[in-house]
Amino acid sequence: MKALIPALAILSLTACSAIPLQQSAAQVRLTHTEPTNCKFLGDVTGNQGDFFTGGFTSNADLETGARNDIKNKANAMGGNVVYLLTQRAGQTGSYGDEYGGTQQTNVTLSGNVYHCNE
Repeated sequence: MKALIPALAILSLTACSAIPLQQSAAQVRLTHTEPTNCKFLGDVTGNQGDFFTGGFTSNADLETGARNDIKNKANAMGGNVVYLLTQRAGQTGSYGDEYGGTQQTNVTLSGNVYHCNE
């Protein structure tokens, strides 16, 4: 039990920040307009947060982390554009909230990856 407490403390500290953007993925664009004259490479999903760590992470970091995750994955596929298909923010009930409130605990983005010659 004593070993579990430091592990949980480290986990909750690391859960508070956004997934980092890899330097090579910085040029990947996210768009709501399907690109033309580009090569389709496949589907991708990026997310940050879950029922446990999401409550310790700010909404801004959940959203930034999900964007960074999808860009990192698209870049690994050889893509430079992601046409976003869905954007979801999950909410769960907050523990100990006598009013039964909810809080955002995760963000998920999915889309199609393309390589476009710019």
